[in-house]
Amino acid sequence: MNICYFVLDGMLQTTENGDYKVVSFADKHMARLYEKFILEYYREHHTYLSEVKAAQVKWDIIGDTDTSLVRFLPVMQTDITLRLGDIILIIDAKYYGKSLQKQFDKYTIHSGNMYQIYSYVKNQDTNLTGYVGGLLLYAKTDEEIAPDGMANIGGNLIGAKTLDLNVPFRIIAKQLDKIAYDFFGFIP
Repeated sequence: MNICYFVLDGMLQTTENGDYKVVSFADKHMARLYEKFILEYYREHHTYLSEVKAAQVKWDIIGDTDTSLVRFLPVMQTDITLRLGDIILIIDAKYYGKSLQKQFDKYTIHSGNMYQIYSYVKNQDTNLTGYVGGLLLYAKTDEEIAPDGMANIGGNLIGAKTLDLNVPFRIIAKQLDKIAYDFFGFIP
């Protein structure tokens, strides 16, 4: 259904013969389709998970929540939140032309992306259990270097990986399954 929406949304009416002309998809459409694909894959193929959804993370505000600042805080909306009991993995799907940025001849993850996933994880893990992790999941590009790793940052697993979409579906499925298995340690 979403694919149909994206096709129709990407059409422009022309005056030529009353036909429609399809324009190329903008990156924002592909990014949204990428997010939805990952979410629906986990929903359909990982039914053992107690929760698979795009969820909001509440700010871990201590004290008065009725201050003037609180009303200006942005909503923290995850792309994908996977839960198995008390263990949570927040996935932020990233569909860019380039996965990494280069500064001073050094490749790094986009700082805004890292701050975003870190903020999601730390505000979700209000009891400081370490049971909440975060993953930036980039669509693979033609770049030679691609992020692929996890680290314990402040007591939580946070990382970045790359999903190769230019392979048969069964291999894409294996990549997504491995992410869930590596984090939850559970083979369905």
